[in-house]
Amino acid sequence: MNKNTTEIAALKPDYLGFIFWKPSKRSFNGIMPHLPHSVKKVGVFVDADVDEIKSLALEYGLLLAQLHGKESPAFCEALKKAVPHLKIIKVFSIKDSFDFKELTPFEGVCDYYLFDTKGKLPGGNGYTFDWSLLKNYPSKKPYFLSGGIGLDELASINAFIKRPESQYCHAIDVNSKFEIEPGLKEVGKLEEFKKRISN
Repeated sequence: MNKNTTEIAALKPDYLGFIFWKPSKRSFNGIMPHLPHSVKKVGVFVDADVDEIKSLALEYGLLLAQLHGKESPAFCEALKKAVPHLKIIKVFSIKDSFDFKELTPFEGVCDYYLFDTKGKLPGGNGYTFDWSLLKNYPSKKPYFLSGGIGLDELASINAFIKRPESQYCHAIDVNSKFEIEPGLKEVGKLEEFKKRISN
């Protein structure tokens, strides 16, 4: 989210993500624009080491780290100790099924989960997964719902929000369905999505 970050921030999202994974077409580079205090900056990482995440968190004022790789519970614990102010979002990718027992070792070492669609790349694959799988969500930890969410999914999202399995859904994460090109968001579509989503 490099090219029109200030315009996106003006919509006052709760969170704004910056990707620090160099193979990504959306990889952040350049100067961090000034953002409203209410917009929390999230650094998105894939198998980065603790020192790298700490350095970038301090340099850019990141408040959360979204971990998209194979980070272990021990890694999350080490990151929490190294950067105490940083909230940790651990990402789990889902396709046709998911064993929620995978969450158990992470219960005490991260602050949020994020459920994304399994694809060739970590995130940004443009497809939704079967949200009904979240009926089996065993935790009370808040989670982000992600994976190919756009205006076409508004009715489904608003229906999901009314169902019991959304009880711990903390935020809706959107990305690729609102892009003109990687890293350039269509502000009008995001504004419409925000207006039409149920609170």
